[in-house]
Amino acid sequence: MSTTAETMETTRTVHLIIERQDSPESDPYTEEFVVPYRPGMNVIACLMEIQRNPRNKNGDPVAPVTWEMNCLEEICGACTMVINNRPRQACSALVDKLEQPIRIRPMRTFPVVRDLVVDRSRMFDALKKIKAWVPIDGTYDLGPGPRMSERDQQIAYELSRCFTCGACVEACPNVNDKNPFIGPFAISQARLFNMHPTGAMHKEDRLEALMGEGGIHECGNAQNCVQVCPKGIPLTTSIAAMNRQVTYHALGAWLRK
Repeated sequence: MSTTAETMETTRTVHLIIERQDSPESDPYTEEFVVPYRPGMNVIACLMEIQRNPRNKNGDPVAPVTWEMNCLEEICGACTMVINNRPRQACSALVDKLEQPIRIRPMRTFPVVRDLVVDRSRMFDALKKIKAWVPIDGTYDLGPGPRMSERDQQIAYELSRCFTCGACVEACPNVNDKNPFIGPFAISQARLFNMHPTGAMHKEDRLEALMGEGGIHECGNAQNCVQVCPKGIPLTTSIAAMNRQVTYHALGAWLRK
């Protein structure tokens, strides 16, 4: 790289507009930052620059921006936030592919703890509600379980890639503080565990949960969820499949009366 090119590279900056909130009870506000540009940097790298030198665009000292991260490989979902109006992981959001100024805010579907940190308990409560696990009745070796067909294995693999990041919940217009809808990810996980030969032991319990308050009937078919899923999970296909299962279950229960 020539000296001129090196100088241009070192003088480049990244402009960020971040929506902040000091506590769960306080009002949100925006703050602007400018950080030095480096080739290949992502949004996490920008936030770390602010942490190292917590000064806003005007040079005034401020409290460092608070956020969560863990794997930095788009696996844990901890760093999910809304970047340029799209819920996504900050670790995989590359500055070179983002329009500036980069606008960052927390996922507002969830209660904000501070700045970009949110409480995603709603998602884990939904997983409990649909019993998103394979039941076993002991810690001893149960031996190999029933075999799944190759087709079912492929479908199950796609569904198992969900890492509870919250992007689909944030994008869904039917998930809010006035609606108890469990969200598309939970419906997809119900499908996953209903497919499992041992997980199917709780199939009826999952279908009953999906028929209850906040269940599958709350889905408005906006299809935003499948557009923002970072793993490309076929969420709308799962919703359609579970709709069929719930309908057959309800009809069977009615005919048995």
